[in-house]
Amino acid sequence: MLLKQLSAISLASFILAGTVASATPAPEGAAAYIISPADGAEVTSPVTVRFGLRGIGVAPAGTENPKTGHHHLLIDAESLPDPEMPIPSDANHKHFGGGQTEVTIDLPPGSHTLQLLVGDLAHIPHQPPIHSEKITIMVK
Repeated sequence: MLLKQLSAISLASFILAGTVASATPAPEGAAAYIISPADGAEVTSPVTVRFGLRGIGVAPAGTENPKTGHHHLLIDAESLPDPEMPIPSDANHKHFGGGQTEVTIDLPPGSHTLQLLVGDLAHIPHQPPIHSEKITIMVK
C-alpha cells in the first residue's frame, strides 16, 4: 500500500515537473488587450467583454499550433496566477478553451477589475506571460 502511494506521488511530481519545464515561449511582441468595455466604463449587467490579441493566434485548448494560445478572463483577481502552473478555473479565472474571443457575463453592481491572460494548450501562461492591462469598470 505504501509503495502504491509513493509511486502515485512520484508520478504526480514527474508530471508536474514536466509541465513546468515545457512552458511555451511567448512569441516576440505578443500582446493581449481588452477591446471593450473601456477602462473606467460605466456598464449594465450583463457585460459583453471582447478580447484582442496581437502577434499570436487563437487556438482551442489542447491544440498544438505554434504561436497560439487561448484566453482566460481574470475577474476581480488581485494578481496574475503562478506563471508555472495551469491557470486556475474558479469564479475569478474564467477559461475560454474553445478559442472564444468574447463573453457576456453577469456581474453584480459595483466596481470590478478585468484582465486577460493567455494560456497555452495546457492552460499554462506563456513565458513571459501574455496579459492585458487590468481595467476597472463600474456596473450600475
